[in-house]
Amino acid sequence: MKTSIPFDNSLATLGDAFFTRQAPEPAPAPELIAYNDVLGDDLGITKGSDDDLAAVFSGTANPAGADPLAQLYAGHQFGTYNPQLGDGRAVLLGEVIDRDGQRRDIQLKGSGRTPYSRGGDGKAWLGPVLREYVVSEAMHALGIPTTRALAAVSTGEQVYRETQLPGAIVTRVAASHIRVGTFQVFAARQEYDNLRILTDYTIKRHCPDADGTKGLLQSAMDAQTKLIPVWMGVGFIHGVMNTDNCQIAGETIDYGPCAFMDAFASDRVFSSIDRGARYSYANQPDIAIWNMAQLATSLVPLMPDKEQAIEEFTAMLHVMKDALRGEWLSVFAAKLGITELRHDDGDLIAELLEMMENGGSDFTNTFSALSDGSAIDHITDRTTYRRWHDKWQSRIQDENDPQTRMASKNPTIIPRNHQIEAMIQSAVAGDFAPFHRLNAALLTPFGDNAENADLKRPPTQQEIVPATFCGT
Repeated sequence: MKTSIPFDNSLATLGDAFFTRQAPEPAPAPELIAYNDVLGDDLGITKGSDDDLAAVFSGTANPAGADPLAQLYAGHQFGTYNPQLGDGRAVLLGEVIDRDGQRRDIQLKGSGRTPYSRGGDGKAWLGPVLREYVVSEAMHALGIPTTRALAAVSTGEQVYRETQLPGAIVTRVAASHIRVGTFQVFAARQEYDNLRILTDYTIKRHCPDADGTKGLLQSAMDAQTKLIPVWMGVGFIHGVMNTDNCQIAGETIDYGPCAFMDAFASDRVFSSIDRGARYSYANQPDIAIWNMAQLATSLVPLMPDKEQAIEEFTAMLHVMKDALRGEWLSVFAAKLGITELRHDDGDLIAELLEMMENGGSDFTNTFSALSDGSAIDHITDRTTYRRWHDKWQSRIQDENDPQTRMASKNPTIIPRNHQIEAMIQSAVAGDFAPFHRLNAALLTPFGDNAENADLKRPPTQQEIVPATFCGT
């Protein structure tokens, strides 16, 4: 039985200004590492043999109905505008309509050079492929909007970075790959007809009830307003929130230098190239607003009264700041078992976070320990904690079953950096058992998970991963 994908492609009809038709490069000796059966079923894919899956998801076999292309976009990278980026190592195979009636992209990442590769080889090595597979699926299990991982395939060739490394490809599934940078490239080029085509297409695809261009902007802002606080609620740091990595549909996209914090530090940075701490943990809400401001700027040329549009869009951005704060409070209040916010709940949350930061408390373990009363074991200043604990208990005494609420909001297992690095090292040596075990454990991130107690452990001093890197 051959692998069959029910493609229903729409982006490919927009015209060559939006992409370059580009077949993926065939892999010399593809082998299947992992295939996400549940996701594949949701997408209506008929699965063939492992060899057939490896051929399809390495780009070696072109499935019927595919219309492969590399998308064009621009973007601000660490605040500096790059007028042309695009899919430099990714190819969109096509789109499907899933079982819920939602349109989804299926994209190969690491499948070879495209016109947007900017001198790169367009390939990926095994480490970033496995990282994206593990972390994106973990984010999904945590209930956080994200791109998904459908397959991971080794290519049978070596790629060259600082040394020779095994090549691999991850198949990414997304609501779409339309980004802020997709709008920026046409606005900057003053190609307003194409900007209008893109805007109309995006409205139809992602927010059909939106009130025109302004409604699209509001929809994108609302999506980011929901996304960033839930990142922060699990200690997640994206690491590279460039406008080309800010997806209009509000999914987490691009798992290059991302990380989950161990010890809590509000100014924590992991990305090796974020030397100015632009994308630190605490800066993420402000960067989301900044990214939406770039989208707003790109959409102004489509508005009939541009001066009025600037005023309206600016007002919307000011409202977004307050909305982000409100969502953040709701996320962290729920982690404390609080259902309805009160005016002083922000102080209660801030006091706990300050204690955690002052003592270097593990973010995940401290919050998960609130449910069983052992959180004091994670706090250095126990006297201050006891006073805070009494105040907190008084606050939640009228809540209905706060422990159950907390248990559903505070994961016990996250994809910790040191575990990911150890998993990658094992895989490079030919042992994929840690990869499969980590994936299986992260499917159920809440609750006791006694058999995976070792995965809850923070890193030792020797295991700490101080920096993460882009997956190029």
